[in-house]
Amino acid sequence: MTSSSTPDTGSTEDRARRIVGGVREALDAKALVAKVDPIGFGPALAGAVRSAAAHPGAVARTGLGWGLDAGRAGLVSALRAVGSTSGGPAVLPEKDPRFADPVWEENAWYWFCRQQHALLADRLSTLSRTLELEPTARRKIDFLLDQAVQAAAPQNWPLSSPGLVQKAFQTGGRSVVRGLHNALRDVVQNGGMPRQYTPGEFTVGQDLATTPGKVVYRNRLIELIQFAPQTPKVRAIPLLMSPPWINKYYIMDLAPGRSLVEWAVQHGHTVFMISYRNPDSSLRDLTMSDYLREGPVAALDAVQEITGADKVNVAGLCLGGTIAASTLAWLAARGDDRVNSLTLMNTLLDFTKPGMLGVFVDEPTVDRLERVMAKDGYLPAASMKRTFDLLRATDLVWNYVNTSWLQGGDPVPFDMLTWNADSTRMPAEMQTEYLRTHYLRNELAEGKLELAGERLDLGDVTQDAYVITAERDHIAPWESVYLGARRLGGTVRFVLSNSGHIAGVVNPPSPKSRHWFSETAELPASSQDWRDDAAEHRASWWEDWAPWITERAGDLRTPPDFGSAALPVLGDAPGEYVSRP
Repeated sequence: MTSSSTPDTGSTEDRARRIVGGVREALDAKALVAKVDPIGFGPALAGAVRSAAAHPGAVARTGLGWGLDAGRAGLVSALRAVGSTSGGPAVLPEKDPRFADPVWEENAWYWFCRQQHALLADRLSTLSRTLELEPTARRKIDFLLDQAVQAAAPQNWPLSSPGLVQKAFQTGGRSVVRGLHNALRDVVQNGGMPRQYTPGEFTVGQDLATTPGKVVYRNRLIELIQFAPQTPKVRAIPLLMSPPWINKYYIMDLAPGRSLVEWAVQHGHTVFMISYRNPDSSLRDLTMSDYLREGPVAALDAVQEITGADKVNVAGLCLGGTIAASTLAWLAARGDDRVNSLTLMNTLLDFTKPGMLGVFVDEPTVDRLERVMAKDGYLPAASMKRTFDLLRATDLVWNYVNTSWLQGGDPVPFDMLTWNADSTRMPAEMQTEYLRTHYLRNELAEGKLELAGERLDLGDVTQDAYVITAERDHIAPWESVYLGARRLGGTVRFVLSNSGHIAGVVNPPSPKSRHWFSETAELPASSQDWRDDAAEHRASWWEDWAPWITERAGDLRTPPDFGSAALPVLGDAPGEYVSRP
């Protein structure tokens, strides 16, 4: 094994590709449609219009009911303006943080605006249920209606935002000027999306990704970081962490006190981390097989070379967990048992029910995406980030429209949102292969996926597995993670956290931490049956995982040196790839 640093190549070739791609795109009507409507909302909307036209009575009844209730809300609002406390026609949720300010109840105008918004949401939902749509169009229409409801929330608009008025009075109108400046800045510099963080507040290597370590291996796709020990003795079996390559690795090493890497090192583990390169056009042809061989497999080889360990524990997050489980199945197919245990964090293995991401993954949409990526050879980082932001539009889009554009404020410094903005590109070939084989055909779960010359069977992954998922995960729904956990062939400890996709990883011990697990030997067929039997524990899942992984990490030994004669140290952590744009 050798360590190498592969420089960027083919800049002239890349420019030629872009020129040729631009000409082809200009002449390709399908490519133009793909660029304008990459998700295929147009056909779904056309189908919804046809269905609505076929049921004019239902549409009329919905519209009439909306009009009558809107009129009632207006009448009650007028009465409330003169002291009445009458209720309105809309049923409002008891707890909604967007409307926590008492002004929404006390002021007749804002009460009216909230009523109208609730009526809109209810009637759009009613209308949607009357539409006869095939499943793909149904997901897209439901997503669009949900986006419309979130966008129409009264606090997002100047005439119905009490926050705008309150802040303008407090600042003598200066907040309005600052808000206009922020909106113009974001239109010009941020693709029209409100800024979630202020650049420069956190620096990778100083504020984020600060656990001490060294880069001990590099190829064209990954760097491997070996973290410094923080205990006199360490466990004999090292721990390799496999992050997703949609963002940078340091979500697993976010900040002191909020770092899973730091937690593992402080509990006596020799931790290695894969850090993926942000791919450019020169890596357009990388496949899932390349990611497997040059990612986890190459990293395992390096870890064993440096530590001399016969076994390695592996922990993967999200897509990094999917490739980690695939790696174990690939090794099993080759009779290689060097992995001792597997930890999966918010990881889909069975894509039968992909949740909200299913809106963006169907055959026509993947075809469009393929055409969009043909020019540059990758999916731009901004496209990935925008997609994930829209999945939580209230929190990640409209919240910042309100505070930044309407109230003229700056984003509150938050390390997770700084990381969230540090997205990466996705190579064209790998991206379409991943979407088709996993989301569209579910080949990994069904034992049909072939990578690097081997057919993968998750049932052959017989190592003990710790599977952590999050009850509010909008990217990897916990019920879907459960389906994948049942595909594994070993003993599985399935744990549910009370957090979301990212907070499920950045989950240090806290009074608010909760997790659930069941002591049953086998996972029942139904996730709900498991949930009914699971007991609540008022602690972070980190505190549950620590003894589990320690039991599988061997005896204590003297910490290994950084690198080896064959793999000398290449530099300090966090390395070059994490900072490469």
